Amino acid sequence: MDDLRLAEQLVTEAGALAATMRAAGLDAQQKTSVSDVVTAADHAAEELVTTTLQHERPDDGILGEEGTQHDGTTGRRWVIDPVDGTYNFFSGLAYWCSALALEDADGTVLGAVHQPVTGETWLGGRDHPTTLDGVPVTRLVDRPLAECSLATYVHPTTLTDPDVREVWLAIVGGVATPRMLGSGSCDLAGVAGGRVGVWAQHSCPDWDWLPGQALVRAAGGRAEVVEHRGHRWHVAGNARAVGELLDLLLGA
Repeated sequence: MDDLRLAEQLVTEAGALAATMRAAGLDAQQKTSVSDVVTAADHAAEELVTTTLQHERPDDGILGEEGTQHDGTTGRRWVIDPVDGTYNFFSGLAYWCSALALEDADGTVLGAVHQPVTGETWLGGRDHPTTLDGVPVTRLVDRPLAECSLATYVHPTTLTDPDVREVWLAIVGGVATPRMLGSGSCDLAGVAGGRVGVWAQHSCPDWDWLPGQALVRAAGGRAEVVEHRGHRWHVAGNARAVGELLDLLLGA
């Protein structure tokens, strides 16, 4: 099985397992805040993906949000987010997914995102233009930032930091409307598919960034990470809007 088909299988099976466990009832534990939670479904879905990878790609590295870490020997690494948007997931909302990425020495090879409630599966990468349920998405074209929606996430506690607050306000002031939906990989899949204009968030872990980054780039978009005022900002969208957004961000 090639890497793309394996990625599709992994996110689909992980998402199905999590959805089944949610339907049966779950408890959640706080991680860093009341909105940053983890459930048994997160752990079970990560274990499912990890076990399959250890069988199918035993020499590759693995990094999982819920603690899995294996260095590997091939220079390749699978980055797993078994349930992205766990607060949404636990709350009974539809906006969550299972996501993963594969990276090597040259960067991100592929990304895969599966949204169990809608049944949609996004795949894309270096050698595979982004598809939604097997159908190529329309390539992203340049649009001005002022015509684009912005998906983002800002935790209330970070707004006490002027180095976040002032940058965030500068970005929001340049877009058509902001959206805060609660799953970075769902957001970025939406960017790749033209449903969301641009995406910007600071201090993202790899599992929240790499799957969607691969999809956006494979759809003809631009995805960048920049350092500004002590934070790493992750930005994605069509090339023109990203350029304009970066001008606002770095000028703040």
